[in-house]
This record gives sequence, C-alpha cells and structure tokens, in this order.
Amino acid sequence: MIRQFTASEFIFILTSARWTLLLTLLALLLGGALGFLVAIGRTSRYASLRWLAGGWITVVQGIPVLILLFLSYYGLALAGFDLPPIIAASVSMALYASAYLGEIWRGAIQSVPWQQWEASAALALSRAQQYRHVILPQAFRIAVPPTVGFIVQLVKNTSIVSVVGVIELARAGNLVNNATFSPFKVFGTVAAIYFAICWPISLLARRLERRLHAGRAN
Repeated sequence: MIRQFTASEFIFILTSARWTLLLTLLALLLGGALGFLVAIGRTSRYASLRWLAGGWITVVQGIPVLILLFLSYYGLALAGFDLPPIIAASVSMALYASAYLGEIWRGAIQSVPWQQWEASAALALSRAQQYRHVILPQAFRIAVPPTVGFIVQLVKNTSIVSVVGVIELARAGNLVNNATFSPFKVFGTVAAIYFAICWPISLLARRLERRLHAGRAN
C-alpha cells in the first residue's frame, strides 16, 4: 500500500540529515588533520617526504571514493576489523578528504611568495616558526575559497555511504520515495535540505574571505 507523504516522512528525512552533517564533520576533522600533514610533506625540504605525500595524493585521488568505502567496510571486515557502517564511512570519507585538502593547502602554501621564506629565514626563524608566524597565516587567506568549495562537495558526496547501510539524507529520501512514490515531493525536500546546508557554508566563506582580504588591505 502506497503511503502519503506527510509530516512524519518529512521529519524522518530531516532528522537523517544529522548523519550527513556528522559524516562531513568527521571527514573534515580527520581528513583535515591528515591533509595538513600531507600539505606540509608536499612542501618539505626533504625529497622523501615530498615523494610520500605526493604518492598519497596520487593514489587516493586515483581511486573512486566508492572503492575507498568498500575497502574500509568490506576489506577491513575480511581482515578481522568489523567496523560499524558509520565508522567505516567516516574513515573512507576522511581518506578521500585528506588527499584533496592536502593538495588544496599545498597550493596555498606554495602561493606565498618565496621572498616571505627568505625574509623569515633572515630573521633566524626555524622552519616551524616560519610556518607558524609567516607562511600559514598568508596561506590561510588563499586557501579559504577552495577549501569551502570542497566542503560543499563533501556534504553532497556523503550520499554515497548509503551503500553500506548508513541512512543519511539521500538514502532516507530514497526509502521514503519507495514507500510513498512521490518523487517530486520527496527529492524536492531532499534537495531543499542539501541547499539549506550548503548555502550558509558558501555565504560564511564569502564573508570570511572579504574580512580576511580587508584585514590584509589594512
């Protein structure tokens, strides 16, 4: 029997968005930490670190995120690590994010004029002090727009985790549509919720970018 699309179905879809937000947050925290190390490795003075970081980016970007998800969920299970779907999904999304954020931040770091490195070295700053006090504050301004653009893509890419049983926003919409057969109402609602998540992120990024550039101009 086909059900009607009512308030209860809408609430089910809306509450499922918490898993989309949680997955995005975990991917950013875990992937961002690893991505920062990758970016530092890519800009290191040591060729071995540059090679390792570059190899990580090449491998992860060359594998579809769906395959990373299968490896995290099914592959680790065969190896004796039976991860809950939400954990496996978080791991795969974090690995995916680390490669792209690492490359974005690598580009931002290398966009800082080389004269800034030379000037900070002339002040007898250590490499860590150069990054902390001179390079990273400037790279942060450069990295804001592409990082936020990637975050928006990350929110939408969380829909892929439904294949391992995580009922996030897109999967919830599909379940409700199968019960109500009201695709315009259901997927229109899903699209509106995705928009409500992504649009404020984009607005915040533009405001932050203007503030950072205004501060630099002053």
